Amino acid sequence: MAKFRLSRRALIRGAGSIAIALPWLEAMGPSRYVRAAGVPGKRFVTVFQPGGTVMANWRPTGTETAPVFGQILAPLNPVKANLLIVDGLQLSCAMTGEQHQGGINGWLTGAPQTGGMSGYAAGPSIDQVLATRLSVNKKKQSLQLAVRWATGKSHGLLSPINSQNFENASPYNPIPPRLDPQVIWTDLFGSLMPNTGPTPAADPVMARKRSILDFVDKKYVALSARLGVSDKAKLDQHLTKIRELEQSITVITTTTATCKAPTKVDTTGYNPTSGLQSADDGSLHDTSTDSLIPMVGQFMMDMLVMSLACDMTGVVSLQWSDTEAKHTFPWLSLTQHHHFYQHDGGFQPVQCAQIDTWYSQMHLYLLQQMALVDMGGHTLLDESVVFFGSEISTPNTHAKLNMPFMLAGGGGGLRTGRWVSYPNNPSHNGLLVSIFNLFGDTRTSFGPAAYSTPALANIV
Repeated sequence: MAKFRLSRRALIRGAGSIAIALPWLEAMGPSRYVRAAGVPGKRFVTVFQPGGTVMANWRPTGTETAPVFGQILAPLNPVKANLLIVDGLQLSCAMTGEQHQGGINGWLTGAPQTGGMSGYAAGPSIDQVLATRLSVNKKKQSLQLAVRWATGKSHGLLSPINSQNFENASPYNPIPPRLDPQVIWTDLFGSLMPNTGPTPAADPVMARKRSILDFVDKKYVALSARLGVSDKAKLDQHLTKIRELEQSITVITTTTATCKAPTKVDTTGYNPTSGLQSADDGSLHDTSTDSLIPMVGQFMMDMLVMSLACDMTGVVSLQWSDTEAKHTFPWLSLTQHHHFYQHDGGFQPVQCAQIDTWYSQMHLYLLQQMALVDMGGHTLLDESVVFFGSEISTPNTHAKLNMPFMLAGGGGGLRTGRWVSYPNNPSHNGLLVSIFNLFGDTRTSFGPAAYSTPALANIV
């Protein structure tokens, strides 16, 4: 009997026009996890989870090719074939500076925090460097999104304790994330054009905005010839931002079978700037906002996925919180903030593991949504690399050894379905170099020489 086969574009059709896309099934032919090595990835996503983890509940058992997930990673079993658990690395660049600040500043830069408690990373973050390769002629150079951000001591404002993204030019300024899900949806999808044939005539208001930007651009170019070297560098950086804004205005995105606006979620009761009213010790609770974190988080991930599927950008970063995470977890019946369970109230591993397990459930949602997007014979996840990380490894000690890193996707021939453990705690800068290589960037180092190492073996 001939073996039953399904098209990779098969749908489940119901009454009327309802149709549900299918994930990859064995009946669709050879596994989509078999990928050609050396084909550069197209999209890069970073996901920050605060507070490290309970290593005894996080680290897999079993073998490299047959890892067994414990409590914390167990929710990710449905996408295990898409994962590479990277164990044993050291966040060596973060051994100096404030414990949490150095960690969040360093995990994407491979550079130390400089300038004391008020200083930031001494280099660009990998997402911003890759954006120059992956986001050419796109609506957005990159997107930075965050849920329940800038709690505790930062009081809703940009601070070294909550910054992970840094510009790709000296002085490597920190980039604040976007917080309001309603504003983000309107910006990304509010003007999404229906695909009705030829591109409609440009909106005259948009055209006027473009002409204004051109006019400002020319004025500044004329001015630059009269400036000194330092001022000219600052001006060039400013002009780059103007060009990025102009690009976001001129790029018109249309709906397709792949690209469509995600359902707009009612987030009434969620205050994206709740951090402005936070207390240093986390004693002020915003229960209404905290209770909506799971819903808002999923909404943010839906927008993240569609921004990539619509080719609006090639780079997105998601922060689930800052390194203090001084918000409560009502849906887990945990009334204290994350930092309290880490060490402010004495290390409480049961509660920390419960929080980390919930984060794994959210990571599962993101990866499954990416795997549902058909990019033409392969999925959005297949052509992406997703990098999950934190600022420390162990909550009660602030250790930077054995960092809980995880990669997902198939970009660049990333070999997933594995757990790779590196002996002797090599610098995580080597992992950053490996990620660059997955995107066709052949560099052999990244970050200051004191911390940089060559690409890790056994990634592809």
